[in-house]
Amino acid sequence: MQMLYNSDSYAVVEFEVAAAQAPSGEPTGGALTRGGYEIVDKFARKEIFIQGALAESFKEGVQALIDTQPSEEEIDDYIERFSSLMQQPVILH
Repeated sequence: MQMLYNSDSYAVVEFEVAAAQAPSGEPTGGALTRGGYEIVDKFARKEIFIQGALAESFKEGVQALIDTQPSEEEIDDYIERFSSLMQQPVILH
């Protein structure tokens, strides 16, 4: 688990599980096959865990955004695109 982003509006945590190995003992391709990203909307108090193809798409979008040296507002705007998918309420213990 690694905190990737934390602003006043959003937090993004990456959960990574070691890549599976092919029968030959060599690691499989570089795609995120297990694990994913937890995205938390702090104001709405909702979250989502994305994995698979959606997580890959999120990762590629973030990498393209990082290349432009974005402001915090631009990163928050990108993450906001996923807010309509957030249904799980954040519960603190």
